[in-house]
Amino acid sequence: MSERKKVNLALQGGGSHGAFTWGVLDYLLEDGRLDIAAVSGTSAGAMNAVVLAEGWLENGREGAREKLKQFWHAISTENALSPAQARFFDLFFGPQTLGGQFSSLWSDFFTHFASPYQFNPLDVNPLRDYLNEAIDFEKVRAFDEFKILIAATNVHTGKIKVFKGGELTADHVMASATLPTLFRTVVIDGEPYWDGGYMGNPALFPFFYASDTPDIVIVQINPIVRRSIPRSAREIQNRLDEITFNGALMGELRAIDFVVRLIDAGKLSVDDYVRPLVHRIDGCDLLSPYDAGTKLDASWQLISALFEFGRTAAKHWLDETYSHIGEKSTLDLRMAYS
Repeated sequence: MSERKKVNLALQGGGSHGAFTWGVLDYLLEDGRLDIAAVSGTSAGAMNAVVLAEGWLENGREGAREKLKQFWHAISTENALSPAQARFFDLFFGPQTLGGQFSSLWSDFFTHFASPYQFNPLDVNPLRDYLNEAIDFEKVRAFDEFKILIAATNVHTGKIKVFKGGELTADHVMASATLPTLFRTVVIDGEPYWDGGYMGNPALFPFFYASDTPDIVIVQINPIVRRSIPRSAREIQNRLDEITFNGALMGELRAIDFVVRLIDAGKLSVDDYVRPLVHRIDGCDLLSPYDAGTKLDASWQLISALFEFGRTAAKHWLDETYSHIGEKSTLDLRMAYS
C-alpha cells in the first residue's frame, strides 16, 4: 500500500452532473491512498459532501460509498418519488427525449415569465424532502473526521456565505442548491439565500482558514471552453449558465496564482503563508457533449453514465498525479484562468 496523502476536496455544483463527482469520490474512496482534510461543496457538491460525511460515520470509506450510491439512486426520477414530486420533476426535470425537450421548453417559458412562488405554490422540493428523510444532520453536525464547508449566496448582500459542518441542516444544503428560477428562496436566521454557484463554485478560500493541508483537488464539472457559437435561445442560456457558474472559480484561481507568485518571489513569507498546491480532476471533456440543460435530467441512464465517467477520470488523474501530491501543483493556474 502506498503512502496515504491528505488533500482538500473542492466539489463543484451542477445539478445531476454532480453524479460525475459521485463517481470521482467512489473511486478515491475505493483506492484508499488519499485522506480528506476538508471538503468544500456547492449545490450538488454540497449534497455529495454531507452524504459522504454521514456514510463515513456509519462505516468509514465503504459506508460513504454505499451512502452516496443510495443518494443518487434515490434522487433519480425512476425511483421513489411521491406523485406530487414526480409530476413536478416530469415538468421541469424531464429527460432529453423529444418529450423531454418539450418539457424543457415549457419549463423555460415558466421560469422566464413566472416565479416559483407562482408556478410552485406548494413549494414542492423533492431534494429537500429526501435530505430531511435520509440524512441525520445531528450526526453530520457532530462529524469531525474532516471539515465540511458549504457555500450559498446571500440575496441581500450578493456576498458568499460559507456554512460549516457544525451548523448544517437540510436548509443550509438546500440554500446552496436553490436556483431562484425554480425554487423559493431559503431563509436562514432571517437572511435569504440562493445557489452558492453564483459566488463560489466551489469556494476555495475557506480552505486557507479551515485546513493546514496545502493540496486542493478541484472536481470540475462545468466546461470552461466550448468552441461552438450558441445560436438558439436555449443554447445561449445554457452557455450563459456555464460561464456564470465558473466565474467565481476563475477569480479564485487568479488570486491563488497571484499569491503563489508573491511567495515564490520572496515577497510573502512562507512562515506566514501556505503555498497552495492546486490539482484538478476535470470532467469537462467527458461532460462537454451534455449541455447545461441536462443538469436537470434526473434519469438513471444519465446519472449512471456520469458516475462511470467520474470513476474513469479519477483513476486517470490519481495514476498521473499521486506522486506530485504534497510536492507541487499539477494545475497550470494561468492556463486555467486566462
